[in-house]
Amino acid sequence: MNSIQELQLRIDDAFSAIRFPSAPADLYDPITYTLGLGGKRLRPLLVLASCQMFGGEIDDAINPAIGIELFHNFTLLHDDIMDEAPLRRGKESVYKKWNSNVAILAGDTMFAIANKYMLRTRPQAISQVVELFNQTAIEVCEGQQYDMDYEKQHNVSITDYMEMIRLKTAVLLAASLKTGAIIAGAGAVDCNHIYDFGINIGLAFQIKDDLLDVYGDQEKFGKVSGGDIIAGKKTYLYLKALESAGSQSESFRALYASHTIPSQEKVMKVKEIFNHLTIEQHTRQLIDDYYQKALQNLSCISLSVEAMEALSDYTAGLMEREN
Repeated sequence: MNSIQELQLRIDDAFSAIRFPSAPADLYDPITYTLGLGGKRLRPLLVLASCQMFGGEIDDAINPAIGIELFHNFTLLHDDIMDEAPLRRGKESVYKKWNSNVAILAGDTMFAIANKYMLRTRPQAISQVVELFNQTAIEVCEGQQYDMDYEKQHNVSITDYMEMIRLKTAVLLAASLKTGAIIAGAGAVDCNHIYDFGINIGLAFQIKDDLLDVYGDQEKFGKVSGGDIIAGKKTYLYLKALESAGSQSESFRALYASHTIPSQEKVMKVKEIFNHLTIEQHTRQLIDDYYQKALQNLSCISLSVEAMEALSDYTAGLMEREN
């Protein structure tokens, strides 16, 4: 049984071995640059950890794990264009370093390469793995569209937001875990339980991301502090504050939507309201609620506690992360 650290090394080695063509440079250099930014590589790790947990061979799962990470990075390239985000993992985003057209085409190419990697697994698993991958890709795009729609909509509920982040973020984590289980030959019931575990971990993970955007250390987090507030993004923190603001809700809505107030002043004023309404505490409680649901999903899987220990320990660490 490999430790999480050993699985991470296996993933790092696999990515280090990838060689893209040298030409055209403006197509492949941004892909190499993107993968060189690193990141947690959470999704491929979940593929391998799940496969191992269900008794599968890591060699059968490594290429689909790479494919899922390539797909994830493709979505980041395009998200940064749509969000006009200057930073990604503390460095210039591809769209900022090159331009939007380069980022679009590089992302499209990453998606195509990702599909090729998804096919490189046990022949018996290919059909299910590719079906899950393509359905997940559709759902991620649906989530991104809802995200853009909500930027223009006046009334967005917390329920709306939770469904959006389920699609945009959680389904890919869930699919990573289920992909590993499918490759290992796990039964349908256990595949569904590990998928549901991933959904709840994914919801907690994204809400933690929202929290860190406001309350995290910019140097550790790798993004502009308060970026969601500056952009007026309707995050859980904003929606919960709006719900809690009572008679002050319209003035708070106007403040949050403003693009005329200097950025840092806006962040300071919004954070003052968040603090007054104890939004950080509400958010941390919701994160823990979803984490507890995830643990319930894990307890339903027909494996020993020892077999699931590496995955459960790793996801516990995710809940404590500060970046």
